[in-house]
Amino acid sequence: MKATLLEGVTVKEICEGFEYSELEGKGLYGWSGKLTIQPEYQRNYLYSENDGEKEKAVIESVLKGYPIGLLYFNKVGDRYEVLDGQQRITSLGRYLKNLFSVKDLTGNSHYFKSIDETDKQKILDTKLTIYICEGTETEIKEWFKTINIVGIPLNKQEISNSIYSGSFVTLAKAEFSNSQNNRLNVWRAYVKGNVKRQEILRTALEWVAKNSYDVAVDEYMSFHRYDTNIDELKNYFEQVITWINETFTKTYDEMCGLEWGRLYEEYHEENFDKEKLAAELEKLYYDGYVTNKNGIFEYVLKFLATGDKDTKLLHVRFFGPNEKRRAYDEQTKEAKNLDRSNCPDCVLEKRRNAKKIWKFSEMEADHVTAWSKGGATDLKNCQMLCKYHNRLKGNF
Repeated sequence: MKATLLEGVTVKEICEGFEYSELEGKGLYGWSGKLTIQPEYQRNYLYSENDGEKEKAVIESVLKGYPIGLLYFNKVGDRYEVLDGQQRITSLGRYLKNLFSVKDLTGNSHYFKSIDETDKQKILDTKLTIYICEGTETEIKEWFKTINIVGIPLNKQEISNSIYSGSFVTLAKAEFSNSQNNRLNVWRAYVKGNVKRQEILRTALEWVAKNSYDVAVDEYMSFHRYDTNIDELKNYFEQVITWINETFTKTYDEMCGLEWGRLYEEYHEENFDKEKLAAELEKLYYDGYVTNKNGIFEYVLKFLATGDKDTKLLHVRFFGPNEKRRAYDEQTKEAKNLDRSNCPDCVLEKRRNAKKIWKFSEMEADHVTAWSKGGATDLKNCQMLCKYHNRLKGNF
């Protein structure tokens, strides 16, 4: 790949013709229309987050005469694409369009139109250090992955978008990386992530790639790279969301971020009794012994579909050290008085350990009545068993 230094280009020239769109995934343009500021492989604009702290810093740096770093443009025919510097150029363009204000040294906020003429000219006349890069698509994309992106590293999906840029990525970003999408509030109840950082798009791709093809996201994106529609991706994602809404009558915070794609594939053909499912969920959600609320949804689906009470999903609270020591002391005292083992199951077996007194470290706490059968995790329901019998029985 060849990189050539372009000298003398100013902020005014680069921002000429700049128009900012709130629709994420849509290209921004500058340099009188010959520069694509946000090509499809680029991330969304992020500097406006956190009250615009980073975009304001760009303007403050220019006003103070500080360099804002190297910019890299990819030459495509007689046009250019921003390879690195999209966030900084967009910040400059947005400020010149009076889309945010910057505080001066006295703490007063000023839009570009309201600063004095000297500062205006200083911004417009600031010269930028730009390298024009030329090379194959593979070379350009590899360079894009490895250059410094001003302190915000690319995540997996942003890298995948750069590698497999094409009509599919453009359409997918417009659907799943658009903060104006009116379906976003519904999705956010079940899908975790920053829409601008492509994290909801990543989830949608993981669901359809794994469940429809059992392949990695990158394989799926490579296969569909030049598709002119995203119907399969969009429809599968909505099928999963619809199934969740129809299966669960109530939404809990802990539902966000679960493996809904996998759960859909495993259970969407089951005809659940919704009232029974809701009642089971309610009971578990307010059960003080269940420490993993995220696991109750899969637990209930599995239990109602198969009858299996997979308590590992719930992380049911274990007996504490004080409860175990007290149960051990009481059992051991009684066992010695009766000349028998302090492990009740060893006594019942009537074999060589029937009279053995186990050390505290050789025993484990067990629910007399299993938690899954209504037994509480309290001292009255606690017994100590030797490790062999406890693990033979199972904890729940």
